[in-house]
Amino acid sequence: MSSSSVSYFINLSHVVTIYFGLTILVAGVVGGLLNLTVFLSLRTFRQNSCAFYLTIMSFANIIHLMTGLTSHIVINGYGIDWGGYSIVYCKVRLYLIQLSILMSFTSICLAIIDQFLATCHNPFYHRWSNIKLARYILIGFLLFWLLHGIPFALYFNVVISLININQLTCAVTNVTFQKYFNFGFVLVLIGILPLTIMTLFALLAYTNVQTLGYRTIPLVRRELDKQLTHMVLVQAIYSFCILLQYVITTVVLYYVSPTDRTNFISVLSVTIHNCYFAGPFYIYMCVSKRFRQQFKHVLYHNHFCKQIRRKIINNQTLPQISDT
Repeated sequence: MSSSSVSYFINLSHVVTIYFGLTILVAGVVGGLLNLTVFLSLRTFRQNSCAFYLTIMSFANIIHLMTGLTSHIVINGYGIDWGGYSIVYCKVRLYLIQLSILMSFTSICLAIIDQFLATCHNPFYHRWSNIKLARYILIGFLLFWLLHGIPFALYFNVVISLININQLTCAVTNVTFQKYFNFGFVLVLIGILPLTIMTLFALLAYTNVQTLGYRTIPLVRRELDKQLTHMVLVQAIYSFCILLQYVITTVVLYYVSPTDRTNFISVLSVTIHNCYFAGPFYIYMCVSKRFRQQFKHVLYHNHFCKQIRRKIINNQTLPQISDT
């Protein structure tokens, strides 16, 4: 490969990471915060198990965007690896990245499973869709993923870069854990497994919701189930496309010799993968008219109007009468 081609792919990696990555970062953090605003402001969502899972997913997405995507932009866009300067930052960053990714995927998978249970014909399954159980389940998964992250904190260390011997970088220093990281974590836990679960239960939930209108269910509950099912089903399709390209790229690049071209493909794939964490709010706004109305209600009535009333009250002054 000519030096001009090498320079082209290196520069292209920088441009894609900086401009595409920064756009995803800003849009994702803003969208995540708006998601939290809606889900935490409305009692309907606060008491619903599926919405609870989506709330936790939004928290996890923001954390990942602020840690994983930010470091991806700095390293691949600007060529600065902060992990090479501090072993504490190296370990904490990877620990938070794995925790936030796994909690996000866990939450969306549980949300889709929850909607499958909530829309089942058999009332027996409905009891498994409740907010109390959802909290216990997520606490259990949180504890499990916290323990799962311990090897990340142990085996990621500051080492000399294989690309540039004059540069330090944050990398795995244990051969066995490196194999688990490549196949168990990257390929299975954040690739094939959530892809399979989301696809399977999304299809089952879609089948259930087709007959939802023919069952004797309170109107409010029926409309909420339809709304949430529609939201998570479209998100499942969106996630399927993103995760599928990530899995295919990861498998193919593993058997290909590393070059600047393959490095660009890897950088682009990871950047696209981060779209998963940035997209939920915009998906909900596009596919759900009711969510758009709820968003306007929360933003205008719950926040804007309250601020206006508070300012009016603060600006009101009572006449002072003094005795002379």
